[in-house]
Amino acid sequence: MNRTFKTDCIGYALFAILLLVVIPWAVSFDGFALNTYARYLALGMVAMALALSWGYAGILNLGQAVPFSLGAYIMAMHLKLQASAHMPGGLPDFMGWTNVEALPWFWQPFHSLPVTLIAGIAVPVALAALLAAFMFRGRITGVFVAIITLAFLVAVQLVFIEEQRYTGGQNGLTGLAPLQLFGWRVDNYSTQFYYLVAVCLMASLAIGLALVRSKVGLVLKAIREDASRVRFFGYDVARYETLAFCTSAAIAGWAGMLYVLVLEFASPTYMGVAFSLAIVIWCAVGGRESLVAAALGGIIVNLLEGRLSDMFVDGWTFFIGALFILVVLVAPKGLFGLVQSAVRHTGKALRSERGDARGRWLATGVGARRIDNGGR
Repeated sequence: MNRTFKTDCIGYALFAILLLVVIPWAVSFDGFALNTYARYLALGMVAMALALSWGYAGILNLGQAVPFSLGAYIMAMHLKLQASAHMPGGLPDFMGWTNVEALPWFWQPFHSLPVTLIAGIAVPVALAALLAAFMFRGRITGVFVAIITLAFLVAVQLVFIEEQRYTGGQNGLTGLAPLQLFGWRVDNYSTQFYYLVAVCLMASLAIGLALVRSKVGLVLKAIREDASRVRFFGYDVARYETLAFCTSAAIAGWAGMLYVLVLEFASPTYMGVAFSLAIVIWCAVGGRESLVAAALGGIIVNLLEGRLSDMFVDGWTFFIGALFILVVLVAPKGLFGLVQSAVRHTGKALRSERGDARGRWLATGVGARRIDNGGR
């Protein structure tokens, strides 16, 4: 077991204790506070998903909100159908207002919860795979990937807004029924729901850590440093980049489904440019080279936003922007980089102190005589 793997395990364990023990205890298991923190955990999950592609494969995806919002809308469609069961033809209310006569075919499968749960991950992955095939097979890299994903985000948002008859338009999907999960009526203000979100975050982290600590993770890091050299050694760079891109999309879609359960509505703001850029900020603040740190960055920044927006109704965004600028200038690797630096300096100081102590011991002559006598 190497040192970095031990560090990952320690960080994962401490993060699990924070989520499962410290936070619920700190808020006295209050339902409203746990609902707020469940939202932070879902957003931390999508930040971690971005770190998987950006931090380990060097793919800056400015459209990370697309798979997140797709997962959110798919879950919202299922819950909207459950809430509309008593309506004529089972049509959601906004379809009746826009003169839709029958439920569209692409809404029909979401009567089923298992299909919904699978589609919430599979649809974002399929869309990510199509986009990845276009980008990575064409050897598009760097800032061009960022531009393409951002443009794709804007296009998807425009489609969801314009097709009001089928998506709810600018209003999104509201008036959702509670989720019935295998006989359990999910109450998003309960302790059980908070633990559901926390366990999902820990499970997604475990999947991500297993990927980045495998041979695939080593190849992804090499691609991040020099894709041409990796290609020269015979690796299919496009395939590895696609894997990282699609895995990131799967986790983001998963996070989107949880986010809808927290807030009880889906909105096209989930796929807005501002929201997608905010995900990049969360990832950068935590540290894109660590999945746990990226998730923690998402939680911390959103926690700060919540506190600052209460204190400074109009000016809280200034403080968040200043925080991001400060992180970029002082700690380019985020909080993870600061921790790494502190651990490294502490280790050097301890080794130097042990060396000085040994030098003083030898200087007394006692140590020298023991060495001359064979340590006796």
